Amino acid sequence: MAVNKPMLLIVDDEKNQREGLRAALEDHYDIYLADSAAAAIHLLETEHFDVLLTDFRMPSEDGMKLITRAKSLPKPPICILMTAYGSEELAVEAMKKGADDYIPKGKLQIDELEFRINRAMRHQSLEVENDSLHKRLDEKFGLENVIGQAPVMQEVFDLVRQVAPSRATVLIEGESGTGKELIAKAIHQLSPRSKYPLVAVHCAGLAASLLESELFGHEKGAFTGAHERRIGRVEQAQGGTLFLDEIGEIDATVQVKLLRFLGERTFERVGSSKTHSADVRLVAATNKNLQQMVKAGTFREDLYFRLNVVAIQMPALRERRGDIPLLARAFLREFASQNEKKVNDFDPSAIEAIMVYDWPGNVRELRSAVEHAVVLCRGETIQIRDLPPAVRGATSSSPATVSAMVGSGDLTVQEAEKQLIIRALNEAKGNRSAAALKIGMSRRTLHRKLHTYHLEGF
Repeated sequence: MAVNKPMLLIVDDEKNQREGLRAALEDHYDIYLADSAAAAIHLLETEHFDVLLTDFRMPSEDGMKLITRAKSLPKPPICILMTAYGSEELAVEAMKKGADDYIPKGKLQIDELEFRINRAMRHQSLEVENDSLHKRLDEKFGLENVIGQAPVMQEVFDLVRQVAPSRATVLIEGESGTGKELIAKAIHQLSPRSKYPLVAVHCAGLAASLLESELFGHEKGAFTGAHERRIGRVEQAQGGTLFLDEIGEIDATVQVKLLRFLGERTFERVGSSKTHSADVRLVAATNKNLQQMVKAGTFREDLYFRLNVVAIQMPALRERRGDIPLLARAFLREFASQNEKKVNDFDPSAIEAIMVYDWPGNVRELRSAVEHAVVLCRGETIQIRDLPPAVRGATSSSPATVSAMVGSGDLTVQEAEKQLIIRALNEAKGNRSAAALKIGMSRRTLHRKLHTYHLEGF
């Protein structure tokens, strides 16, 4: 299989220099030649080059101005400046104008030139990869993919956007499965600390005797089994965010240590009296009522106030039923892809069941139920029989009335879905693709629903 060579544009008004460089480099690069800045600009605007190698002194326009033009392109090439007039001042000026490297003609060695080109290309590749990684992190952990159109979720999103840029400690409260960790990740990713680590500690999963060491680290010999020094999660999160999940589970000893850290941003490793400091933002989450724990004497009041600088209350899924179809269809697409199955929608009876069911396990339970349904589905549409027994046993006589789906009126499931479609189309100003994306439907499914509900006029 042929491998595409990197495209290299050589710009020099001396023909012998251009042709000599072409002969030396053409085995490894796809070479283009230009004898002036004007000719080079024409080529740069018609082709995408990986590397621009240009002379400094040229009759009409010098190499620095050419580099400035090249760097203004949507996909700028790596720019290397060659000159017979070498000086440190010129090198500094070249870098300021955007040159990636600088090499004197008098010292020009082909091996050295190739080394510099390859080094610059590797550096550029790493920068592109880093930018791509941050983009993927933004897409994964920002608010863009947190599904929720219900007013209570919009309030959560607004609060996240407000608090994320600050240094304030955040306490996220809510039932298990409501998405507290997802919101913690969004706060970190939308904050100035996003380039530093987000370190999570699930307090309920650690014995009380190990939690202090997990958080603050320990010295060699601090306790049985401590065979070497260990850095704790606080130090690992330096510059970033420490997320403490289920913080209501920590015991009195760790509460005292955590209180000190929140007040002074200092701590001691287990088995040491040396004080260390860390610049870490704390986000905590709990499914317990910490105020009641304070009254019961099982959670320190002073720690509670330190944690509760900004509180975010995650609503239960039953409190935002209008989001259930959006979440369910998003999970359907995910699991259909994972299992390589052509499952694309829910039967109305299945939608009715998932809308009426109370979801005590919240979004986590809904996700599991949809995976169960996708795996068992025998056709392209999930039927009520494909749902878990607890969900398919739900009926419209359940205490959770269908009217809660859209917040007003006694609506059937079909009427509720119709209202969601109308609202999405209105918000998208009639753009069906955008409306389908909001609802979590495919465009084809939306067209079918528009016909079913006689909404073709939208």
